[in-house]
Amino acid sequence: MKLVIAEKPSVARTIAKIIGANKKQDGYLYGNGYVVSWCVGHLVGLANPDEYDEKYSKWKYEDLPIIPDEWTFVLNPGTEKQYRILERLMMSDKTDSIVVATDAGREGELIFRLVYNMVGSNKPFERLWISSMEDSAIKEGFDNLKKGTDYDRLYESAIARAKADWLVGMNGTRLFTTLYYSKLTIGRVQTPTLAMIAERDYKINNFAQDKFYHIELDLGEFKVKSERLEKEVDAKSLMEFCQGKKAIISQAKKENKKNKPPLLFDLTTLQREANRMFSYTAKQTLDYTQNLYEKKLVTYPRTDSRYITDDMQETVKELVHIIDTDAKANIKRITNNKKVTDHHAIIPTKYSLSTNLSALTKQERAVYELIKTKLMAATSTDYKYEQVTIVAKVEDKKFKASGKTELDLGFKKIENDFKARLGMKKDNKAKTESTLPKITKNDEYDIVAMNQTEGITSPPKHFTEDTLLSAMEKAGSEELDKSLDTEKKGLGTPATRAGIIEKLLKVGYIERQKKNLLVTEKGESLVKVVPDNLKSAKKTSEWENILTEISSGDRDSAEFMGDIEKEVVELVKEYPSKKVSIAFRSPNDKREVVGKCPRCTSPIYESEKNYYCGNRDCNFSIWKNDRFFESKKKELTKPMVKALLEKGRIKCANLYSEKKDKYYEAYVYLVDTGKYVNYKLVFFKSKTADEGNNKEKKEVKTKKNINSNENNIEDEKIEINNDDSNKEAENQGQK
Repeated sequence: MKLVIAEKPSVARTIAKIIGANKKQDGYLYGNGYVVSWCVGHLVGLANPDEYDEKYSKWKYEDLPIIPDEWTFVLNPGTEKQYRILERLMMSDKTDSIVVATDAGREGELIFRLVYNMVGSNKPFERLWISSMEDSAIKEGFDNLKKGTDYDRLYESAIARAKADWLVGMNGTRLFTTLYYSKLTIGRVQTPTLAMIAERDYKINNFAQDKFYHIELDLGEFKVKSERLEKEVDAKSLMEFCQGKKAIISQAKKENKKNKPPLLFDLTTLQREANRMFSYTAKQTLDYTQNLYEKKLVTYPRTDSRYITDDMQETVKELVHIIDTDAKANIKRITNNKKVTDHHAIIPTKYSLSTNLSALTKQERAVYELIKTKLMAATSTDYKYEQVTIVAKVEDKKFKASGKTELDLGFKKIENDFKARLGMKKDNKAKTESTLPKITKNDEYDIVAMNQTEGITSPPKHFTEDTLLSAMEKAGSEELDKSLDTEKKGLGTPATRAGIIEKLLKVGYIERQKKNLLVTEKGESLVKVVPDNLKSAKKTSEWENILTEISSGDRDSAEFMGDIEKEVVELVKEYPSKKVSIAFRSPNDKREVVGKCPRCTSPIYESEKNYYCGNRDCNFSIWKNDRFFESKKKELTKPMVKALLEKGRIKCANLYSEKKDKYYEAYVYLVDTGKYVNYKLVFFKSKTADEGNNKEKKEVKTKKNINSNENNIEDEKIEINNDDSNKEAENQGQK
């Protein structure tokens, strides 16, 4: 009897139906010489540190790094019942061999092997490797089962990936959590992805807008525009230069151009387009497509290829002609054996074209139609247009215009029709350029009118899931081996990127604002403290490259793991000396931030007795009952503290002088010694009637520099808190 092990119950039921295992039992089906069971995702995983030693149940820097001599595996919570069923079936004398029917990829291989190894089975196993859940594909797969040992290297890369993630994640998370007193999650792919989002937001927030100008000449039948001018004075000068002169055509270029149809979908491009068109998240699109796959309506979703193989050409051509008998069906351009490794591009199945789809959810139907439309567009004809470029000169000054005339919509008609059915706008980019009259070189035109236009430079746009997925796919890959074209580059793989984005959202490092993904205060702080090698996209891409080489037999996994262990040891040993002084604030922290600490830039919070720094390693504190303000009979209010933290000084009225028994006005400067918080008074005088008889105040120069912005101030009289009052406050406890 053969035991077939699938990844999910729904897949197991589909396979069982095809091979005749129609009798049900708890946790499996059987019949016709087969038993079909399932794993329900990961049943077995790497153990947590406390499984190795009870001391690791408490997180301490002194216990790091944690590097197991021998790796321990445990059952994942809630999976024991199904595991015991599989254990019994695997070890049964009636089971002669096993068919591995988990998803055909790195993670699917890992799911089976961990169960197989934990059970301790030595039964021979074969591999079902299919890209579609159609009946015909399953039958063909069972007729052509692969040797299980052919996938040993794939498993080796999968377990190396899991162990590397464990070492970096467990040690990094405990290291930064213990040093910063806040739960800080570190991940091999997660942290570089966060760094990309934080860098983009930083550029946006610190972007300096600049104006630019164009001069537009109206030549009667058409208009031409100057190149971009950075200064308005140059724009006005150009207008004056052109006044009363003629424009002569120096170039009238006409070209026939074309855009080739798009390629088919891989998972990443499908997720990106679904995000653009329907605002689906990457995870939602993956879930919808997985559902379609399990319902036999589309092929395997977790693919990184946008091509099909030679042996699929007739099948795909048939699909196209079923959808549209008049379609061109240009199959050759989407065929490339070298660019298909584990799985070909995502396409609809033949079964889907003859079945009732009314039971699909609205979202599943949208994704299905998107995949079908992409197939038709990819096998259609070129989009053709005529491009006209005009260059006009006013003496030696150049002005340009361009125009476009559509000749053949080709594949764009298919895309536009799809958008029209959804009530979306068609792609009318071609119509944004004007249609130009017949123009020849050396034609001469009078300048009918001139116009100066003004624009403002724009900052980069926030990441959406569409653009972030693209950035993750390309991150660091420009420096890697260009011959590796599939799950080898960028941050993560097509199958894992959606999960990474969701995890960043879950732990509060990023947040969604409509379609945009923005870094949070906590995420921004983490990026500031994490060393470059942990947030390097290039480094993570190199790991993916190596993992692929392991799966192909070109790299030793032991060497890879040795390098990871060295990096972890170095991180734990060296980072504390480079620790950045900063406090972390939980997204659920409702405390009002009064300002930034002048010592470490961490948030300042208010307590009953003081305003204190949220960084436990920083002792900065402003006391409400400070002797300086009490001696001046002045209450230190929250707005005053905010101003002191923001500007370093405040202008105070009604300060009491015990010596003169009167009230006066002065500037109060915050002077932080690094140990104590002191204050200085800087007096100012009213202007005399001869100087204008107004109420403006003039600062008197001090003997010492107060700060970098007050280099020339002197003091008639400076009063300074003495350190004793601060020492007393310190003895009372800072926070």
